[in-house]
Amino acid sequence: MSVEVERKFVCDAGMWKRLEEIGAVCIGQREIHDQYFDTPDFELTLRDTWLRKREDSWELKCPPAVGKTQETSGEGLEEASLCSRYKEITSLPEIQSRVKEVLKHCAGGSLHADPLPGPLVTVGQVSHEEPGGPEGVGDPWTGELNLRCFAEFTTARRSFTLQEEGVQIDLDQADFGYTVGEIEVLVQEGQEVGSALEKIERAARRLGLTRNLRVEGKMDVYLQRFCPEHYVKLQRAHILG
Repeated sequence: MSVEVERKFVCDAGMWKRLEEIGAVCIGQREIHDQYFDTPDFELTLRDTWLRKREDSWELKCPPAVGKTQETSGEGLEEASLCSRYKEITSLPEIQSRVKEVLKHCAGGSLHADPLPGPLVTVGQVSHEEPGGPEGVGDPWTGELNLRCFAEFTTARRSFTLQEEGVQIDLDQADFGYTVGEIEVLVQEGQEVGSALEKIERAARRLGLTRNLRVEGKMDVYLQRFCPEHYVKLQRAHILG
C-alpha cells in the first residue's frame, strides 16, 4: 500500500517555461471527475479520512500509521510542514471495511459534531445552487452507511515527471475556477518518507518555489466557497486551514 507525500504550490504564468527548463517530461493530460462522500455529521472528514469516487473507481485517503513513515529526519525541516502525507487505499473491500470501522468508532461516542443545518440529505438527493456543486449519487453501500456526496468537481490535469528524481508534478485547473500545482512522491507504507521530502524540496527549489508558504488545495477552496459550515468544522478540528 502506498503513501502519497505531496506539496502544493501556486501555478503562475511562468510555470510551463520553468518545467521545460528543468527537463520535466509531460506524461499526459486528462480530465478527472471526483465525488467526495461523508455522513451528515462529517464523521469521515473530521477524522481526516477522505472517501472519493474518481470516475468509476473508489479511493480512500487517510493518515498513515504512526511509525517510520513519520519518524524521519526530514520531518524536522520547515519545508516538511508544507507536505501532506496520506495512505491511499484502492481496494473496494478494504475501503468499505475501513469506512465502517471509522463510523463504528464515531458511533461509540468518541467524536461529536453538529450536523448540517436543515434536514439531512441522503445520497442521491444532493444539490447545489452554485456551478460545480454536488449532484452525483453513490453506490448502494454508501446509501446504507448514510454517506452523501458533499463535493463534486472536474479537474483538467496536465502531468509531468522528473524521471531522475521519481517525482510527479501535476498542474490542476478545477471547474470552479481554481488552479494549483502539486509535487508528489509515492512511497510504500512503512518506509521512511525522508527521502521523499528531500526529493520534493529539490524539485520545489528547481521550480523557483523558495517561499515556504502553505498553498490551499482544491478541497480547501471548494468547501470555503460552497460548504462553509463544513469547512469551519474542519478548521476547528485542525484538518484544513
